[in-house]
Amino acid sequence: MLDGLMRRLIDPLTAPVGRALARAGVGPDQITLAGLLFALVCAAAIVWEADWLALAALAASRICDGLDGAAARASRISDRGGFLDIVFDFIFYGAIPLAFALRDPDANAIAAAVLLFAFYINGASFLAFAAVAAKRGMETSRRGVKSIYFTIGLAEGTETILAFAAMILFPAYFAVIAYFFTGLVVMTTLSRIVLAWRVFVDEPEEEEGPEEEGKAGQER
Repeated sequence: MLDGLMRRLIDPLTAPVGRALARAGVGPDQITLAGLLFALVCAAAIVWEADWLALAALAASRICDGLDGAAARASRISDRGGFLDIVFDFIFYGAIPLAFALRDPDANAIAAAVLLFAFYINGASFLAFAAVAAKRGMETSRRGVKSIYFTIGLAEGTETILAFAAMILFPAYFAVIAYFFTGLVVMTTLSRIVLAWRVFVDEPEEEEGPEEEGKAGQER
């Protein structure tokens, strides 16, 4: 829901940095990989209860997530880069709830499992919608130039980052935050299913008239 606003605020800042990185020979795939490494450091820091390190690594990971796209637009957008960006984002989304479950299984495991289930069905609906949209030749630029079709929802990247930051800042309330955010993710999934139901309607096949049936019989 907030990604469109954040893009308008952040893109003017990341664009010149992306161009500078491209001129320095730093490829977008390298930045994407750095973002994944920072995300894993964030998850490990959560398990070790090094919360300030986790927060710093979270920020660094998301900065890389913004810069890789800027660097790609300044050099060359590739399907490989788009693939890595999506897969690494899903690794990030799964690693943080898992880290809180490992940190305190008694208090966090169930809430983390519920949130991961919500992420699972949301990711399935997101990727399935993108696959069918690509088959139908649908395109959108509402979230910028992307390698796959992006649908909007209540819980997008910005909301996820804010939720994760709140979990790190207030780890004692992880379960409360996780259940609340699960509700947003489930609502996003349901809205995407409703959208798919309305958009992906196949046109009924035309029935053959008497003339067409007669011609078909003569051909046989």
